[in-house]
Amino acid sequence: MSSNSDNTTTLAENKVLILYILNLINNDIKQDDLFKLINSINDINYFIFKQILTDLIDSKLVGTYTKEEQVIKITEEGKNAYLLTKDVLPGLLKLKADFVFNKDFSSIENEGSVTAEFMPKNENSYTVKCKIIENNETIFEVKTFVGSRERAKKIVDNWNKQANTIYPEILNLLLKDEKK
Repeated sequence: MSSNSDNTTTLAENKVLILYILNLINNDIKQDDLFKLINSINDINYFIFKQILTDLIDSKLVGTYTKEEQVIKITEEGKNAYLLTKDVLPGLLKLKADFVFNKDFSSIENEGSVTAEFMPKNENSYTVKCKIIENNETIFEVKTFVGSRERAKKIVDNWNKQANTIYPEILNLLLKDEKK
């Protein structure tokens, strides 16, 4: 059984770790992507992560914004708080954070760049949305309706696997001169 002071230390370390990573990113990130990073560094429970993040947001050290979806970013107050508390972060944890950040962050950024989802509109109609996002900006989005879950799933799967070939084809079709 861990003591209460151990829990407080762990809580403080995790708060500083989140500020440290957000300070490194210096851009927006989705909460789930931040959780993936933090969890791979310090094996944190999702609910504890959300509680810590909520505390950081409530104390205005981290801001939330909605672009295409909700993202978070360190605030100026958060940067100042990190500078004042960075010594709380054990050296070993910081080294691991640097390693994981350099290894995983680019893959998380790339993962987020091609997205597709489908939602039921009614029993026999689904809305499918496929996107390409770069630097948290949607550069391409297509939305369509299909008559079955199977077709919606097939579109999503194809987009996720082949967006790099589908997107240029769509662009070429859109830019094609009309035949006379």
